[in-house]
Amino acid sequence: MAKTWANHSESSSLEISSLDSFEADSEQATGADLHLELSGEGSLRSQLMHALREAIRSGRLAPGTQLPPYRSLAQDLGIARNTVAGAYAELVEEGWLSARQGSGTRVARRAEPLRPDQARPPQRRTRRRVVYDLMPSSPDAAAFPRTAWLTSVRRAVAAAPNDAFGVGDPRGRVELREALAEYLARARGVRTEPDRIVICSGFAHGLRLLGSVLRGTVAVESYGLDFHRDILAEIGLRTVPLTVDSHGARIDELPATGAGTVVLTPAHQFPTGGPLHPERRAAVIDWARSTGGVLVEDDYDGEFRYDRQPVGAVQGLDPDRVVHIGSTSKSLSPALRLGWMVLPGWLVDDIIAAKGPREMWSGVVDQLTLADFIARGAYDRHLRRMRQHYRRRRDLLASVLAERAPHIKVSGISAGLHAVLELPPGTEEMALRAARRQGLALDGLRPYRHPDSTMPPRDGLVIGYGTPPDHVFTAALDALCLALPDPPEDEPVTPGRRRR
Repeated sequence: MAKTWANHSESSSLEISSLDSFEADSEQATGADLHLELSGEGSLRSQLMHALREAIRSGRLAPGTQLPPYRSLAQDLGIARNTVAGAYAELVEEGWLSARQGSGTRVARRAEPLRPDQARPPQRRTRRRVVYDLMPSSPDAAAFPRTAWLTSVRRAVAAAPNDAFGVGDPRGRVELREALAEYLARARGVRTEPDRIVICSGFAHGLRLLGSVLRGTVAVESYGLDFHRDILAEIGLRTVPLTVDSHGARIDELPATGAGTVVLTPAHQFPTGGPLHPERRAAVIDWARSTGGVLVEDDYDGEFRYDRQPVGAVQGLDPDRVVHIGSTSKSLSPALRLGWMVLPGWLVDDIIAAKGPREMWSGVVDQLTLADFIARGAYDRHLRRMRQHYRRRRDLLASVLAERAPHIKVSGISAGLHAVLELPPGTEEMALRAARRQGLALDGLRPYRHPDSTMPPRDGLVIGYGTPPDHVFTAALDALCLALPDPPEDEPVTPGRRRR
């Protein structure tokens, strides 16, 4: 027995010596951190071996992963080098690790982690795979102007003053605020100055900031984004719905709500479509002036109007009673997280205070890039190109539906990136199920309805035509037509469409 122990001890000594040579060669090659917790019974060497085996079994250390040199790991764990070297050597013998001259110590290729069904309980079946994305209001990601944007990145970073890379102004970079003041005046009819613009990460961020400043009841459109209503509810504000018709929100209902703030989408009502009627635009300004109220103008896709010139911003009618909010989410990409709030002068300080000295701000490089992108005309050129692109898609959507589903009325297509398909009563859920079977991702109309609205519920689909790549857009429309309800029995079936 003593002889056997001596032989084993000699073998371990040789392995440690060999490992020492490997580790010495790779000491400078890797400084990887490895988180291990030594616990349980036994010696430190046994605890370390147990921790390494568990890390390999769980898959946290994948086959082929290079381990830290034993000197480094010993220092990190606060234990002796020989303890780590001995643990490595024994795990090499067991087959958990491998050691080779010049490449250090690695997890052995044959050391397989637990299979997924062993590592965690069985999961529920995944949802049906999305083949075509027709979710509303998403832009064509493939059309992002990469080359032009990269040009502006280089120009902006090269020209940026040193203070641009320090702690910033919560208003946002002055270069962007100056560029936006010029652009919004020229393209959207907004009246403002750079000091009254605050950069935010999008409409939702701006709404959250406003909600923390403007207290009381908030009037909203009966159909609108539910997560905007959720933001206000989380802040503790009650929302009341205004009826929406073909001329936009019913402003005459505002006085009875007792609201001090109203949130509208005047350029293109979301999601039902159509601009706010001129008389109602004037009426909401009259309401704000007479009550001291505030209009929050969501200009989410004001640049994308196809059949005539874009409708100007309501803010131009009274800059002291309107908060105008825009972003690059539809015009460029939601990934940029860049938006702006054009504020009445009396609100600026309160919004800055709500933002805080270390609030999560938009990145300075993106702000400087957008400023250059606007100033050198690249933003205008991109918008003109995208208007033509989206207009072609809108026209194709309308023509395909007119040919293959003439019984389905299409509305809201004069602007924006989506259309509303009006369905027969009681067919929305059936159409959504059929769409899922076709691999379509799209929205029904009912979730956008305010729960307290007195408007009768409408059945419909909200179809975004901005997202699918060009090469699959026609196939996406084919799938959409297959998901739509059949015409009534007394209507003839059009060529290219069958009753199901």
